Amino acid sequence: MNKIQLKNGLRVVMEKIPTSRSVSFGIWVKTGSRNESLEYNGISHFIEHMLFKGTERFDAKAIAEQFDAIGGNVNAFTSKEYTCYYAKVLDEHLPIAVDMLADMFFRSSLDDGELAKEKNVILEEISMYEDTPDDMVHDLITSAAYGTHPLAYPILGTEERLKWMDSSDLRRYMNDRYTIENTVISIAGNIDDSVVELIEKHFGSFDLRGTEQVLEVPQFQSGLLFHKKKTEQNHICISFPGSSMTDDLQYAMVLLNNAIGGGMSSRLFQEIREKRGLAYSVYSYHSSHADSGLFTIYAGTAPKQTKEVLDLTKEVLADLAINGLSESELLKGKEQLKGSLILSLESSGSRMNRNGKNELMLGKHSTIDEMIDRIERITMSDIDAVLKSMFSQPFALAMVGNSDKVISDLRRDDLVKLRSN
Repeated sequence: MNKIQLKNGLRVVMEKIPTSRSVSFGIWVKTGSRNESLEYNGISHFIEHMLFKGTERFDAKAIAEQFDAIGGNVNAFTSKEYTCYYAKVLDEHLPIAVDMLADMFFRSSLDDGELAKEKNVILEEISMYEDTPDDMVHDLITSAAYGTHPLAYPILGTEERLKWMDSSDLRRYMNDRYTIENTVISIAGNIDDSVVELIEKHFGSFDLRGTEQVLEVPQFQSGLLFHKKKTEQNHICISFPGSSMTDDLQYAMVLLNNAIGGGMSSRLFQEIREKRGLAYSVYSYHSSHADSGLFTIYAGTAPKQTKEVLDLTKEVLADLAINGLSESELLKGKEQLKGSLILSLESSGSRMNRNGKNELMLGKHSTIDEMIDRIERITMSDIDAVLKSMFSQPFALAMVGNSDKVISDLRRDDLVKLRSN
C-alpha cells in the first residue's frame, strides 16, 4: 500500500494488485449522521443520494448509462461517521470512473426538481425500514445505549427533518464537511504509476478547506426502549460498552464477539437455535466508532418464547462473567480471526474499503502480518479486560413487538453484580 498527498494536500492511498483485472476507486468523506445537528439529521445520506441525480455534464440517466456501458458498478453508502462514493471497473476503464465520480463530487447540480423526487424516495426508504422490525430494533438500541448523543441519530434521518431541507441546506453542509481535510481517495487493483497523474488531473484543483469538528465522546446510557408494533415475533437487541477503533483491546473484543454470537458454532447460536430451536435468527456484532463502541446481541423469537430466550442469553453471559472463555475457545477464535481477515482482503473492493477507512479514521495502516501478530498476542487477560468493561454497568435493551411486559420485568444489573463479586 502506498500513500501520497497531492499538491493541495489531498490524501491518496493506493494498493497495486497485479493479479487483478479490476480497479476499485473510492472517495471517502469524514461525515455521517454523527456529524449532523438534530435539525439537519439525515442530510449526509440525502447528499449521498443527490450526487447521483445529475451534474453540469450528465443527468442521472446518463450517469447510469456511462457505467452500464463499461460493465462497471457504481454506488455509495453513508454510515454514522463517514460517506463513501465508489466504483469498480475493468482496469482499462478507470479513467472513465474517475472522471464520472469527480464530476459528481465537484459539480453535482442539486437540481430542485430532482431534489423533490429524491426526497420522496428517501421517505419511502424510511417507511420501508420502519416496516421491517428486525431492522428498526437496531436503530432503537443505539438510542437506548447513547441517549440523545448524535451517534444515536438514524442515518436515514426522519420525515419531519427531511421535508423542509432544500438545495441551499445541502450545499452549505457540503461546504462545511466536504473539505480536503475530511476527504481521502482510495484505489486498489491493477494500477500503475500513471494513476497519480489521473487523480491530480481531476482532484488537483480541489481547494475547499475547513476546521476540525469537535466531537463529544458518548457515555453509555443503559437505557430501555420499546416500540409497540403488531408483529409475529419480538425483535430484541441488548447492548454493552464495546471498543473504539483505536482501543488496544479491539481485537480481543472481536474475538469475544465471535465466541458469543458471531458464527454458527458460537455459544448463543448453539444454545438458542441448535439445541432448543427458539429462534431462526440469533447473533451478535461489534460496532467500533472513533471514540467508543457497542457490543450488541440480536434475537427474533415468538412472544411466548421471549422470556426463555432472554434468560438463556443472560445465562450464557453470566457464565462468561464468572468463567471467561476456555483455552480452546481462545485458540479457535484466533484461527477464526486470521482466516476471516485474509479472506476479506481477496478483492480489490475490500482492499479499497479497508485502506480508505483506515486512512480517513485512523491516519495509519497495518500490514496483514502486523494484524496477524496482534491476533496471536491476544491473551486471556485481554479477554478478561473486555468482559470487565462490558459488564461494568447494566446493559441497554430495545425491543420491537406487541408488549413490553417481559422486558419491563427483566433485571439488567445481574451481570454487573456477578462480575464485581
